[in-house]
Amino acid sequence: MKKVYITPRSITKNGHYSLEKLKRAGLELIFATPGKQPTEEEQLKILPDCVAYLAGIESISSKVLEEAKKLKLISRNGVGIDNIDLNAAKRFGIEVKIAAGSNSQGVAELTIALMLSAVRAVPISNNHMKNGEWRREKGFELKEKTLGIIGCGNIGKKVAEMALGLNLKVLGYDLYPDKDFKPFGNFKYASLDELFAQSDVISLNCPPGEKPLIDRKAINLMKDGVYIINTARAGVVNEDDILDALNTGKITIFATDVYATEPPGITPIINHEHTITTPHIGGYTVESIDRATEAAVDNILKELGFLND
Repeated sequence: MKKVYITPRSITKNGHYSLEKLKRAGLELIFATPGKQPTEEEQLKILPDCVAYLAGIESISSKVLEEAKKLKLISRNGVGIDNIDLNAAKRFGIEVKIAAGSNSQGVAELTIALMLSAVRAVPISNNHMKNGEWRREKGFELKEKTLGIIGCGNIGKKVAEMALGLNLKVLGYDLYPDKDFKPFGNFKYASLDELFAQSDVISLNCPPGEKPLIDRKAINLMKDGVYIINTARAGVVNEDDILDALNTGKITIFATDVYATEPPGITPIINHEHTITTPHIGGYTVESIDRATEAAVDNILKELGFLND
């Protein structure tokens, strides 16, 4: 019986109805430890016997792929593939598929939620109240302020449309701007320097590059007191430079849903009084999980010849 390795934490912890399609196809499902990312040691133990890998955000190294002689497909239940050694996958003839657009609504909504929480000091005000303190933090209204969105793909476009509904001005930056994206409201594409200089809030919705995009040099180009929201990947920012800017007040609030290691433990970013941190919940909605898992399962069935395109 052909085996499929299943590792996304949301699935191993709670299961998912779409997995029944794999079982009906006669596939044997091998699950990682419920709610935990697999270690490289666990991957090396299990993957050599598997033909498909329904993968989460754990690292998938060249060493692991080299030993996975039977593996035909890595099917992500999301869109990020920076955790996979893509060169190794290509070298060993392993296909990599994503669940395109599956979590874009959830991540976009969280981006807006973090922005609103940041500018109105919701988390810190909640903490004051729970500590028996009547302390009010002065916020500001978003109407006619400028939001800069770095990365205008599926998620960034949804963030833009929601922000325009709040009467923000929106600047978008993308390496390959979609000229057909013309939402109703005050939106335009801009250079990075223009976006940095004019934005009151900056939302990161882009994949990481070879080095962090948001570093000391970029931060120095931003407005004093800028708010930064990261629902993309931890590698998009230089955390040391973010911390320095938080300590000087150059950045008022840094809100993040993503970390270099997950779970990250208590880090200086998490422990800082001017950060808002959430445990990678951007795509952790009922709807996003359903869309992502269904797409990932269908990609496996197509690759193994059980489902036509």
